Amino acid sequence: MTPIIIDTDPGIDDAMAIFFAAAAPEIELLGLTTVFGNVSGRIAVRNALRLVEAVDLDIPVAEGAWRPRVRPPVEPSWKVHGREGFGTLPADVPRGKAADEGAADFLIRVTAERPGEVTLCAIAPLTNVAEAIDRDPGFASRLKELVIMGGSLDAGGNATPHAEANTHKDPDAAQIVFASGAPIRMVGLDVTNHVICTPSDFALIAHRSPVLGGMLQEMSGHYVEFYQEMRNFDGCALHDPTAIVAAIEPALFEWRRTRVRIVERGEAAGRTIADPACAHAPVEVATRVDAPAVLHRFTEALGYLP
Repeated sequence: MTPIIIDTDPGIDDAMAIFFAAAAPEIELLGLTTVFGNVSGRIAVRNALRLVEAVDLDIPVAEGAWRPRVRPPVEPSWKVHGREGFGTLPADVPRGKAADEGAADFLIRVTAERPGEVTLCAIAPLTNVAEAIDRDPGFASRLKELVIMGGSLDAGGNATPHAEANTHKDPDAAQIVFASGAPIRMVGLDVTNHVICTPSDFALIAHRSPVLGGMLQEMSGHYVEFYQEMRNFDGCALHDPTAIVAAIEPALFEWRRTRVRIVERGEAAGRTIADPACAHAPVEVATRVDAPAVLHRFTEALGYLP
């Protein structure tokens, strides 16, 4: 099994990714760390607790950053994910509480206890990951892999014409992470835009998994409407779940090894650029994807949930 921590801002596609990780037999889900992004920092903690309770997982949820490192606080992605983060689902109060230690402390401790074993899947702004790197110089080297849902080399942006949402919301943190020497796989819009889940796919998931699949189907209605209105998609892109699949089945992707730098200021802030001249260690960037295989992997796993 692959031990995984998910750094998340849940978020509809975060919920899909977390449910997939809970269902996939190859994954040992060690915990969630939360960060602002799709929702506020406060709602991110609440939603992460709701998700682990929904799948009946006894894992910690560690609270992380509520704002970017340097830039002013950012507006959550209400239009994409709804005011409470899960589309039209109501703001239920979870039974549990966040862990006593914060997100960076949790990341540092778990990787110190299991050096070289843990894959960190960062499917949100990289603020928590940058803080862990700042506070522990050995943190990046202890990761087995850091799989980042973020960025775009050739597909343009979805937050601005230049930048993908996660790198755009904290470009200063993203620059620290990409410069850290961590063993990074970047799973960005170059591939995630091609993995589309349609309303029929969500109906099939709900048929196989009436409780949790039904929850995802209800969430997805708001998400699909956004994609139909803004991108003319017949469904929605599986951004975050695709990154989790990449963590356990990288052979479903084609990878380009290159150095990546982040634009930190100006109208292109958050843009990820392949720059062989920069001083960073090279990273693996997903450039192509077997989209039907990723979608099949996602839908099949979720069928094992209640």
